[in-house]
Amino acid sequence: MEKVLLSGGAGFIGSHLAERLLKLGKRVAIVDNLDDYYSPARKRANLKEVESTGDFEFFPADIRNSRKLRQVFQSFAPHTVIHLAARPGVRASFADPETCTSINVLGTLEMLEASRLGGIARFIFASSSSVYGESARAPFHEDAVITRPLSVYAATKAAGEALAFTYARAYSLPVTCLRFFTVYGPRQRPDLAIYEFAKMILDGKEVPLYNGGTLERDFTYIDDIVDGVELALGYRGNFDVFNLGNAKPVRVDVMVDTLARALGKPPSKKFVPAPAGEMALTHADLGKSRALLGYSPKVSFEEGMRRFAEWFRLRS
Repeated sequence: MEKVLLSGGAGFIGSHLAERLLKLGKRVAIVDNLDDYYSPARKRANLKEVESTGDFEFFPADIRNSRKLRQVFQSFAPHTVIHLAARPGVRASFADPETCTSINVLGTLEMLEASRLGGIARFIFASSSSVYGESARAPFHEDAVITRPLSVYAATKAAGEALAFTYARAYSLPVTCLRFFTVYGPRQRPDLAIYEFAKMILDGKEVPLYNGGTLERDFTYIDDIVDGVELALGYRGNFDVFNLGNAKPVRVDVMVDTLARALGKPPSKKFVPAPAGEMALTHADLGKSRALLGYSPKVSFEEGMRRFAEWFRLRS
């Protein structure tokens, strides 16, 4: 039975992925320090959801703590590592760049080093579409130069990819980097736009739209992201990078209208300037992911928003 160590498994994406791994018959261990970037109670609730799928081991460790992290590796002895743990958020990364950089860069380094020492067979790193920055042309292809990130968060993810490449080449550690594009769905973090906007719509508050709502995002439903990670488990390259997106960008004002229809309440909008770090567009080129992973997103934006709204209403 394959043993998979999943960092950040108490979070939004991580909890869904943990459920999938258990359904696939994997032995799963989750490493998560349940930090207070958002409510630890939400993360504990996510873990309860995972528990309903199957048994797993849980290690409440900070990935920057090399001693404790190596104890986890020695105790569980994983075959595969999926590294999701990170301090997220474009705006948050400007407010607290030290913490963002420490967790996302030093933490990734410690995960890679523990994996090297543990002799694991496969390391999967969760990167982000934000690494494309201002220089990439849409649709974004994995071969684009990523030297111009627009936020501290994006810079840390680019640094994580660089460290992963170094370990792959220097130590023959097989690494796959997955660039996630604007993931949404049930259990979404409360600081993400769709969650925040849903609350504003139901509370009758004005929804702030950057640059008149003209920003476009490649919204990708959580099930499609988890499908992509599952496919990456079977990939056998030494180092590679793949986009996981929907390949159909949607304007944010259209997103708000679609969300409002799903919630059954018209939105009130206000237009505000975009803050630093916001990309005008994200758009995944999926040619490589389709060809080498067999990845193909299945959930339409409208259906995904319907599912999110149904979940949001139940928990509100």
